[in-house]
Amino acid sequence: MDRTRVGARIALLALLWGSTFLWIEVALEALAPVQVTFARCLLGSVTLLAVCLGSGRRLPRGRPVWGRVVLAAFFCNALPFALFSFGQQSIDSGIAGVLNATTPLWSVLMGAVTGSERGPRPSRVAGLLIGFAGVVLISAPWQATGAGGRGALAVVGAACSYAVGFLIMGRLVGRGIPTISLSAAQLLAATALTAPTLAAGGLAPVDITPGQLVAVAILGVVATGVTFHLTYRNIAAEGATSTATVGYLLPVVSVALGVVVLHEDFSPRIALGMVVVLAGVALTRLSPRAPAPAPDPDPTAPPAPDPTAAPRPNTFPPQPACPNPRRPNAGRPKPGPAPEERDVRP
Repeated sequence: MDRTRVGARIALLALLWGSTFLWIEVALEALAPVQVTFARCLLGSVTLLAVCLGSGRRLPRGRPVWGRVVLAAFFCNALPFALFSFGQQSIDSGIAGVLNATTPLWSVLMGAVTGSERGPRPSRVAGLLIGFAGVVLISAPWQATGAGGRGALAVVGAACSYAVGFLIMGRLVGRGIPTISLSAAQLLAATALTAPTLAAGGLAPVDITPGQLVAVAILGVVATGVTFHLTYRNIAAEGATSTATVGYLLPVVSVALGVVVLHEDFSPRIALGMVVVLAGVALTRLSPRAPAPAPDPDPTAPPAPDPTAAPRPNTFPPQPACPNPRRPNAGRPKPGPAPEERDVRP
């Protein structure tokens, strides 16, 4: 049941997270990059705060916890959100989604450097490499045109920042603090971090259409608030590195939404890339084989002696042998003949 729930969270997280780049693209038609960043942090924090307080939970307390929350908010929210908004001004959403799929590779690399990912299994490393190959096959960057170098570099920086943020978030879970409290506090901190950036071109009047306003609302409430809480839940259940592998599913979701919603072409190359990506993700999620359990002991067999146990001292005095009632002289020496009965010969 736990594996089923985790799988459902991963599928929902990939679906919501994969649509993020579409909503960013629509929001950038009306808002500046700093406005998009602040709006999604604000709407996401309000959503999670309402859920947190409505469920009777409180925000975390203590200066050390909040110090890590602010650090995670910078690397997992404020910085990557801003880099995505700036990067997608010069590259399309498909390329952004593909470059964001490098997050699992950065996560494994940083986990190995910091010691949180000790001795990654060969199946996981192979799955990461295969998944990245599938992402490249889907996106076909050799066919892309008009992708700006600075925009691509910004999105790669966002993917690397995500990996750092996931690592910090992994150290926040398991401390008895509900994940809804952590996620609400982190987006609240991200809102406070991004608010000063509005001074850099974010205070201009906004002319936004109803459709663009809906896109901004979905980006903040669903693609940021709900998605971020699901990310925290998955980190608590699977770890930071396993959660980062969801990034490999994002191009698959983007292509599927394009085919179903926008009626885009679906080529054999894309179909093959999807299969490769799913195979890579399956390899990263293989559990190590557990040792064979020992056979159940025979309840009728006497317990085996412990060779390390000290011998028990004999505290009882020695008892005389019990005579056999059928043979009362058993065990006794036979008396010799009487002296007068001995045959004495000169």
